[in-house]
Amino acid sequence: PCRSVLTVACEQTEVLLFDPISSKHIKTLSEAHEDCVNNIRFLDNRLFATCSDDTTIALWDLRKLNTKVCTLHGHTSWVKNIEYDTNTRLLVTSGFDGNVIIWDTNRCTEDGCPHKKFFHTRFLMRMRLTPDCSKMLISTSSGYLLILHDLDLNKSLEVGSYPILRARRTTSSSDITSSGSSGPRTFSSPCHQYDSCPLSEKHMSRSSQREGGSPRNSLEVLTPEVPGERDRGNCITSLQLHPKGWATLLRCSSNTDDQEWTCVYEFQEGAPVRPVSPRCSLRLTHCIEEANVGRGYIKELCFSPDGRMISSPHGFGIRLLGFDAHCSELVDCLPKEASPLKEIRSLYSHNDVVLTTKFSPTHCQIASGCLSGRVSLYQPKF
Repeated sequence: PCRSVLTVACEQTEVLLFDPISSKHIKTLSEAHEDCVNNIRFLDNRLFATCSDDTTIALWDLRKLNTKVCTLHGHTSWVKNIEYDTNTRLLVTSGFDGNVIIWDTNRCTEDGCPHKKFFHTRFLMRMRLTPDCSKMLISTSSGYLLILHDLDLNKSLEVGSYPILRARRTTSSSDITSSGSSGPRTFSSPCHQYDSCPLSEKHMSRSSQREGGSPRNSLEVLTPEVPGERDRGNCITSLQLHPKGWATLLRCSSNTDDQEWTCVYEFQEGAPVRPVSPRCSLRLTHCIEEANVGRGYIKELCFSPDGRMISSPHGFGIRLLGFDAHCSELVDCLPKEASPLKEIRSLYSHNDVVLTTKFSPTHCQIASGCLSGRVSLYQPKF
């Protein structure tokens, strides 16, 4: 968070640490895990967590990198995502086992942390918390986006124990169970798996009859509109949130792997029209088609710290995208209909497909990493 260290998750069990100012290599954690390292999350300026395909999460202290603080066991498949609630100091992880697990870092020992399963859904891809931790968003490989409203991480959720708000496409009021009635589809990418609905129709119909206002952890299920996708379906591979909580940023690929899109959806807050209606839905405001290279690999994109720009992997480089040509705030240039993102600059310095990019939280600097292992740092010229 203070921009003193850049950490890099690598395919072959390693974590690399660099000084982003001097670009010097600080240290290599050669056996950080027993399999590919997928994600790194700082809890503060000292502690950070890593997760891996070895099904574990590890906690590290920058002051003592020779050994882990502890290793967390609880997932049964590849762990792909780490979030942190700074208010409660709870670590939140998700994996391809479909589980979202809560870890109490307040009671961390060398043997790990107390943990509990918070939520489960099939074909889970990514999980994020909004900046104020009031919502949890979960994307799936079958194209659904789940939103837990009025989030309470202290309450575990079992199937049928949470109220399900009326599910719909982001541009219509059609119910998700009707869209899930079509027959199975086949996909060419290993990350594309069909699921008629992440939640059963039985629980959907029963829960939608609940009366009264929406309590904590109310679940909304959406099928985000994706340009060019139409009725072919899509896989939501990357999920990010605007730093001010105004919008969500998705990277979607078609089930036939012939198109890839970056899409921005505005959060539309408001009181429910009726008790079973969602209090928040998403509206597609901006989008752009991507290069669609490196099929089967997930490309992680990000917002700038002020939320005015998006850095997106694009072939062997990255594109800096804005909501308009002047890099205006999203709220100052909301279109009536979905508009193209504006390409501010393209940067190509890699010799392989770029998979991840990240803005510095405090300085005018961007980092990108490609499939062959090269890390590039960019700074603007004034």
